[in-house]
Amino acid sequence: MAATATAAVAATKPIAIIAGAGAGTGHAIARRFARSYPVVLLARNPTKLSPLVDAINASGGNAVGIAADVSSVSSVKAAFGEISERFSQSSSSSSPSSSSSSSFSYFSSTNTASTSAGSSTGLPILAAAIFNVGGGFMRKPFLDLTGDEFEAGYEANGRGAFNFSQAVLPLLLDRAANAGSSAQQEQQQQEEEYHPPTLIFTGATASIKANAGVAAFASSKWMKRALSQSLAKEFGPRGVHVAHVVVDGVIDVPHTKGFEVGGGAPDAKISPDGIAEAYWNLHAQPRTNFTWELDIRPYVEKW
Repeated sequence: MAATATAAVAATKPIAIIAGAGAGTGHAIARRFARSYPVVLLARNPTKLSPLVDAINASGGNAVGIAADVSSVSSVKAAFGEISERFSQSSSSSSPSSSSSSSFSYFSSTNTASTSAGSSTGLPILAAAIFNVGGGFMRKPFLDLTGDEFEAGYEANGRGAFNFSQAVLPLLLDRAANAGSSAQQEQQQQEEEYHPPTLIFTGATASIKANAGVAAFASSKWMKRALSQSLAKEFGPRGVHVAHVVVDGVIDVPHTKGFEVGGGAPDAKISPDGIAEAYWNLHAQPRTNFTWELDIRPYVEKW
């Protein structure tokens, strides 16, 4: 399907945005959410996502890769400007809710060209946002760490999570606030099933357990976990489901094929598809059952 045709179809549906759609977990999350939504995949080098984007589109889904460095405010703003142009909604069916405290600053360059029907172009409808940026694992004695090495993890897991959250939360708030409006009810009737707007952060063992030699990595992971908890407490009462997932174990991805874990048990590694399904289940939770933190580990993992 051509990119313009894909965007045209996708513009009538809510979307999911995934930052960190690399091989393994990121690919699995993208494929799972693409079964229900058009997906936007953010990466510093989106050309690396081309095989995944092509596969999703070839299977009948809608996917697009967009360049974004989440640690850069200007890069995130540019990416979300492109998202707005590709997935904008008619202003008559989706407009920023007055109940949102955001000025929608990440969409200051939103395309406002008139449509064929004469209505202006509004903002995308966002169903789910997933921050799956890894941040780079490093094991190094603390006294050997440089300041730049320590800050590298912060740039991705701290500043990156902050920038991404500030960009997506206004859209998630708008979907939550307008859930009872007539326009949104009409939109929801067109969806197979409506789920509360969701923001999910991927964590790691180091998010809750800082071992020797991983001061830089663990500090950045704790920061992201703390951010997710604060956001859950602030935006949960407003209808946005914020969750943090502790992935505690070795994930079964190409570069871990040679790793022996769990005494060599064939199912001792975490399945990326299983992680993706857990993320979908979090998204599908009703407002009566929001989970903030979920931990995932294989049965043989010691904890």
